Amino acid sequence: MCCGLAVLALLGPRITVLLWWLLKPGYFSATFTTILWPLAGFLFLPWFTLVYLLVAPGGISTLDIIFLVIALIADISTYGGSAYSHKNRVVAK
Repeated sequence: MCCGLAVLALLGPRITVLLWWLLKPGYFSATFTTILWPLAGFLFLPWFTLVYLLVAPGGISTLDIIFLVIALIADISTYGGSAYSHKNRVVAK
């Protein structure tokens, strides 16, 4: 059990979204009206999708917006951090 949790933590939010969808598909259909938004969130903004799944069914309040902004910053920093770390790999011709 402990190893399974460690693997889940290492693989990240996309696996969590996938498992959540497999275990509770009704929760996704109650939160999203179409498959487009969760699929786009799974591919591009997984942290935002997870937080949205947590806060949207009860209605979004001010505190929920703060959590959504933090998740959005986490997703954007993931892309920006990888771009910054690979900036020296580009060879100018």
